[in-house]
Amino acid sequence: MEEDEQDQVSSLPRWVLLEYSQMLKLAGKDSTVAFTHLSKSSCAALDRALTENHPSKDSSSTASFESHTISILELMKTRNVPLERVCLLDPKAPQELGPDDGNGKFEWFLFGGILGDDPPRDRTGELRSLGFPTRHLGPVQMTTDTALGVTKLIVEDKNTLSGIPYLDHPTIRFSKTESVEMPFRYIMRDGEPVLPPGMKQHFYEDLNRVFDD
Repeated sequence: MEEDEQDQVSSLPRWVLLEYSQMLKLAGKDSTVAFTHLSKSSCAALDRALTENHPSKDSSSTASFESHTISILELMKTRNVPLERVCLLDPKAPQELGPDDGNGKFEWFLFGGILGDDPPRDRTGELRSLGFPTRHLGPVQMTTDTALGVTKLIVEDKNTLSGIPYLDHPTIRFSKTESVEMPFRYIMRDGEPVLPPGMKQHFYEDLNRVFDD
């Protein structure tokens, strides 16, 4: 997460909450998504949003979640998870993620960065330097919720990376004259990018705010 003041009452942007909620949906009910190294204010805001304010909290098909102010290394230490059992999803990794990586080889899958900066700022490099084993998900940048969804399709559902249908840099259209191009790769379903519920409306409202300004 981005730095903020420890005593600040944080209000996380709506797009962040939509993508984080989508991560719980894509991970599925038998998984846990842990958000680590949050400020106290962001941790409280995320807990509140995901447990009280979002409809997906009532679904039995979503993953459980944890939010922590401690770092991933500290969390690993408290859970006795060794470094070699945590796979860092890294665009610069020499080896792609495969179905065999889900056969007990790794316990945790680690996603770094801040939900798809454009252009990428290689925030994953901070985690890479710690020595985690790494895998990549192809040459085109994904949002973090997409990367998590692709990882689940590979390590749990046993798809190959190349066997998953994608849309690269899709154009989201609102009308004949209004649209926005997304600079990321998405999972494709029925010819459309898989977006978090409510995200298209958020894009539209954001686009209108830009025009109003």
